Amino acid sequence: MSAWSLVMRNELRAMVRRRTAVVGIVLLVLLAIAASVVSAHHMQSSAEYRMRQQAAAQEAFDAQPDRHPHRVVHYGHFVYRLPTALAAFDPGVDPFTGSSMFLEGHRQNSANFGDVMQSSILTRFGQLTPAFVLQILAPLMLIFLGHGVLAEERERGTLRQLMLQGATARAIVCGKLAALWLVSALFMLPAFVGLAVLAAAPGASLAVAAALMLGYVLYLGSWCVAIAVVSALLSRRRDALLVLVAGWAVTSLLVPRVAPDIAHAAFALPDRLQTEVSIGRDLRALGDSHNPDDPYFSAFRRQVLAKYGVSRIEDLPVNYKGLLAVEGERITSALFSDYAQRSAELQHAQNQLVGRFAPLSPSIALRQLSMAAAATDLSSHLRFLEQAEAHRYRMVQHLNQLQADAVSYADDTAKDPRADQRKRVDSTHWQEIPHFEYVPQSWTAGLHAMMPGLLMLLGWLIASLLALVLSTRRLEVTR
Repeated sequence: MSAWSLVMRNELRAMVRRRTAVVGIVLLVLLAIAASVVSAHHMQSSAEYRMRQQAAAQEAFDAQPDRHPHRVVHYGHFVYRLPTALAAFDPGVDPFTGSSMFLEGHRQNSANFGDVMQSSILTRFGQLTPAFVLQILAPLMLIFLGHGVLAEERERGTLRQLMLQGATARAIVCGKLAALWLVSALFMLPAFVGLAVLAAAPGASLAVAAALMLGYVLYLGSWCVAIAVVSALLSRRRDALLVLVAGWAVTSLLVPRVAPDIAHAAFALPDRLQTEVSIGRDLRALGDSHNPDDPYFSAFRRQVLAKYGVSRIEDLPVNYKGLLAVEGERITSALFSDYAQRSAELQHAQNQLVGRFAPLSPSIALRQLSMAAAATDLSSHLRFLEQAEAHRYRMVQHLNQLQADAVSYADDTAKDPRADQRKRVDSTHWQEIPHFEYVPQSWTAGLHAMMPGLLMLLGWLIASLLALVLSTRRLEVTR
């Protein structure tokens, strides 16, 4: 049996003998199992709830009676985004951004009903998910288990004895590191089993799940190597523990917390009130469809009359009020899309700036990779907003065109008691509007989004291994 395998077995045997180590390992494994089960149950319940709400909203929309099409425009409609299969592993930004949106004419609303907004404030401190356990708790447990793998040998003077018996410094370091890797694999096993089950669901991708597993292997592998490096460089367990805990606090808590604040200061997003005021100002500058003397819509009226070869609105073969609604929605939606595009660009810039802190914190690289794999990242949220807005525009314009084609201008402007009945159209028209279905990104796009995080984590592992090689040589010189 090779020397490094003997060292690994002895190290594992020593961990088993320590009650605190055994209790810590068992607790974290149980926590990973509980996180996988609880998160999967929560996401399944959330998916079923959203499906019920979407069905109820669609039923209520289709069940509207005969009425004027513009009243349906203002009645509005709720749409929901169902969680992806891997969202149970890492919910990402979804609890903060919301999963539903109310669609109505003349407005572009934001997403609503995020879990954080509907739950206790404690939800803001992190949910019990497999991603949270592996990203935050697993490195801390590895630190408590492994901070003395080499420092303890030096502190007791047994490292020199091992070398005098023929074990090389490389064999000792490799054996200790292999023991830590086995423990980290034990931590990852329950989460990976749950991830494999999620990846087998319809719509999931095994390739994305495998890449996600690789990311966590690189992450915890880097932590194991870093623990071995610090333990090799410091001769006292206490000093190694303090340095490692400080490093964990900085890389896992401080930097991931400070980086978004810096990004927000660098690319400040206007608040909702500022955006509404700016949109209202720009809408007034574009034109007012309710003002017959408005320059823009006066020109539009002349164009319509010229197109149909008539001199009066009353002589048009279509309802001019419907055409006016179509044109008004077109220019307002273009303005809404422009503001949404600016906001999306700012948010992408913020996210990219946060990603630049990954060389200081592997947690940032892993979080962005993990959210991209689960389709719970910023890009997926913005994709939902974009698709919901496109559906809103099609729905509203369908109704506006219905007003132009199915309601006569004479009836639409009549004031007699029976005019309201003549303005109504058959309710079957609401049921002809296509239902909203969110289309998530393809698995190839998911892999592409994960690639920067994988490369950064690989870089962290390589840098840690190089540092371990240097610290191993130092052990050989100072024996």
